[in-house]
Amino acid sequence: MSTASTATTLALKEWGAVVHALLAGRQTVLLRKGGIHEKAFSVPDRAGGQAASRDGAAAQPGVVLFPTVAHSHRERVRDEHADLLELGEADVSPDALLLRAGVQLVDVVEVARPAGLPAIADLHIWTHESIQSERLDFRPKHALTVLVVRALALPQPVRLPRTEQHRGCRSWLELDEVWDGVAGTAAVGNARLAEDADRVRAEVG
Repeated sequence: MSTASTATTLALKEWGAVVHALLAGRQTVLLRKGGIHEKAFSVPDRAGGQAASRDGAAAQPGVVLFPTVAHSHRERVRDEHADLLELGEADVSPDALLLRAGVQLVDVVEVARPAGLPAIADLHIWTHESIQSERLDFRPKHALTVLVVRALALPQPVRLPRTEQHRGCRSWLELDEVWDGVAGTAAVGNARLAEDADRVRAEVG
């Protein structure tokens, strides 16, 4: 961890349960539409928004995952993944949170055929109902984006005090440097990620 005050890490807000799902290899995609305080969801160039790589070398350094929790998450996770909820909740308290994972983008796919989403349900932990109500019906004029990601366990989890700058319904944050975007242990092999990316494009792209 750098002591330079100008060094920052780009962070993506995501459910704590999803962080654990990614690290356990139960999930390889994120579905995003942007927060209430955003006009739409977009991937910054710094996060690899202009290119992707499936050969193990990310086009850009990865982004750290900033875990969030809410009681309503219990209703949005499929029963077979309910055990992840408690793990995610343990990483977040009113005063601090634990950063334990980052992701590198493998592919970014705008959903052109929502009817194909059930065919990739095994790539994530959410219920079909929550995807419909909170990702398709929410802001229906805005496209839903599927991010195929390479999840990495950070070399050392980082405990981060919570501050006012972390609040708000938005996707991206800038944190004082907590990760170089590269180091860590990948949860899933490159061959599977390439296969998952092909499936996503075939079903919904």
